[in-house]
Amino acid sequence: MKLSKPKYIFVTGGVASSLGKGIISASIARLLQARGYSVTIQKLDPYINVDPGTLNPYEHGECYVTEDGAETDLDLGHYERFTNHPTSKANNVTTGKIYKSVIEKERKGEYLGKTVQVIPHITDEIKRRIQLLGQTKKYDVIITEIGGTVGDIESLPFIESVRQLRYSLGYRNTALVHLTLIPYMAASGELKTKPTQHSVKALLENGLQPDILVLRTEHPLTQGIKRKVALFCNVDANAVMESIDVPTIYEVPMKMHEQHLDEVVLAKLDLPADKEPDMAAWTALVEKIKHPAKTIEIALVGKYTELPDAYKSICESFVHAGAVNDCKVKLRYVNSEKIDASNVAAQLGRMAGILVAPGFGNRGIEGKIEAVRFARENGIPFLGICLGMQCAVIEFARNVLGIADANSSEMEQTPHPVIDLMEEQKGITAKGGTMRLGAYPCTLRKGSKVAAAYGRLNISERHRHRYEFNNDYLAQFEAAGMKAVGVNPDTNLVEVVEIENHPWFVGTQYHPEYKSTVLSPSPLFVAFVKAALACAEERKERPGDRKTKSRTTKSDFIWLDG
Repeated sequence: MKLSKPKYIFVTGGVASSLGKGIISASIARLLQARGYSVTIQKLDPYINVDPGTLNPYEHGECYVTEDGAETDLDLGHYERFTNHPTSKANNVTTGKIYKSVIEKERKGEYLGKTVQVIPHITDEIKRRIQLLGQTKKYDVIITEIGGTVGDIESLPFIESVRQLRYSLGYRNTALVHLTLIPYMAASGELKTKPTQHSVKALLENGLQPDILVLRTEHPLTQGIKRKVALFCNVDANAVMESIDVPTIYEVPMKMHEQHLDEVVLAKLDLPADKEPDMAAWTALVEKIKHPAKTIEIALVGKYTELPDAYKSICESFVHAGAVNDCKVKLRYVNSEKIDASNVAAQLGRMAGILVAPGFGNRGIEGKIEAVRFARENGIPFLGICLGMQCAVIEFARNVLGIADANSSEMEQTPHPVIDLMEEQKGITAKGGTMRLGAYPCTLRKGSKVAAAYGRLNISERHRHRYEFNNDYLAQFEAAGMKAVGVNPDTNLVEVVEIENHPWFVGTQYHPEYKSTVLSPSPLFVAFVKAALACAEERKERPGDRKTKSRTTKSDFIWLDG
């Protein structure tokens, strides 16, 4: 089905942040896709940063990267994982981008001497950005999620822009979904609707009436509560949905479909809902996620481990890859600042696999290198991503090639920078948006483990980094057994390294997790989990046979017990 003009769905939130607007937006998109509509999702972020590229992961979680090299909000990762459709720079708009654009226009004199104001100039720019995707004529429905909560001063221009758009586009061409919280008061044993009523009241004060309410709750809602919310919030009774905790976020579309959310949305948009959504493949995968045949434990070694959202795409890639392998991957988050030679066996010895995560800066770097050494010496399946791959290169240089002071020039000045700054990066001082970003081609070596994982020799994966493998040392690495099995065909930069005579040891300069989706899991993660399963099975069959090469004593070492 292809509409002459796109319809727009706006998703707002109230009462509290982190209720799951991104998951609800992605679920609506998945359901409409399953009915044959072409859908995309965009995120409006109220913060003044131009993009999240310079934000500390503790502040905002993972920085997600699109095919065209945009550093964006982590919700765009959810959008791609649910829709199996790539996003772009146009799918993420921040207050910083809006004001930057307006100020640049003012400096060029494009406003012809007028006083530049929030209304109409800022709101006009927001409306222009919201409608950019519609101008491509690729989509039937465009879903726009507005970050933050209603009532935040930062989001007021976005709310006003939505009000103006609903008026100009027509109310049968737009729908407003509002997500709120129904808290449970343990002392009285009651679910309270008053926060939702106040949230809708705040929306009404800004000229917006929600069409659909999605109520986030930890306890099932009675029909009485739903009717009460519908009455006090001027919403149809069939347009009040319950969003309760589920074992996996990928079950949310199915829960929403059970309540006919997709049908209600289509009715509000005056679109036919005569075709039932085809969710067979999705349902089958969710069943595998919920009922795995096996469980394995894999260590994620990083320095932001207190906040799992800092590694959101990696975590979800393990969910996808686990389902393919009919197993559940239990991630054990290991802070690299707390790893050294004396405790590495105790922390990582039970693991079926070890992933060293990406990151920036030298904090925790020696712990990551120690984790790499442990995986290499003990034959534990290993995956290093970006900085994780660079740590693998440094560790190999120090402990195999005998270059004791090998390091990355990002970490310190060294006579042996086996990882060095890209030539085109050496004159750059600005931090935001200046790295090697987005999708680049990679040619894999025939017969390598990585080529076997992908099933082809030419791939494209996304990047986010400044530093590269130093090709001056390539011959030494190759001769000693660390092979460059993936290179960029245009620049000859090393993209993938493998170690010979190891069950599975791979490091990638790119981020395979960015392209992993529910229906198209990352081949590299699938192969890594498969190798980890084989490692766990081998330990079951021959417990105690293998000996660690750790610098710790044998009594400190514990193998995974299945």
